[in-house]
Amino acid sequence: MDEVAAAVAAREPVSGIRIVGIDGPSSSGKSHLARSLSKALKAPIIEIDDFVSWEDFAGWWPRFDTPVLTPLLRGEDAHYQARDWTDWYGNTLGEWKTQPWAPIMIFEGVTCTRRDTIDRLAYTIWVDAPAPLRLARGLARDSSFVGVEQLWQKWMTEEESFFASDGTRDRADLIIDTADHG
Repeated sequence: MDEVAAAVAAREPVSGIRIVGIDGPSSSGKSHLARSLSKALKAPIIEIDDFVSWEDFAGWWPRFDTPVLTPLLRGEDAHYQARDWTDWYGNTLGEWKTQPWAPIMIFEGVTCTRRDTIDRLAYTIWVDAPAPLRLARGLARDSSFVGVEQLWQKWMTEEESFFASDGTRDRADLIIDTADHG
């Protein structure tokens, strides 16, 4: 983690802030990496899970860009309405959150380093693992929900298509494979 933190610190800020994007397919290990990097950098995390839903794989972006990314790049706090995951199958919004501006910020979640934002991030990390392992991790985590395997299969297909057309992995500054980390 120290090497990654040093690489981030060596990057020029974009509009006065170093935003690190941690992207990759679901259940690849992004959240775990983000928590470790957050400690090393003393940087807050904004989770993309506050924006996505099973029904809207990639179309949530304006709800993130306008109240989160754009204000942070202006040196302002991010203020946004988070996804309410008590409505697990839907797309209901819940509590309002404010993330105070900080000189280093971590965005963690699927498609956060998409082509539309790459020039506004200081450093990008792609986290990956084989699809069968990711599916097993996701199903273990979400096992109490009816129809979860169908949702996961659909989601993984959408991820694969999005990432291939967007070229997300190819732009990453660092690629981490978590296959050996269960």
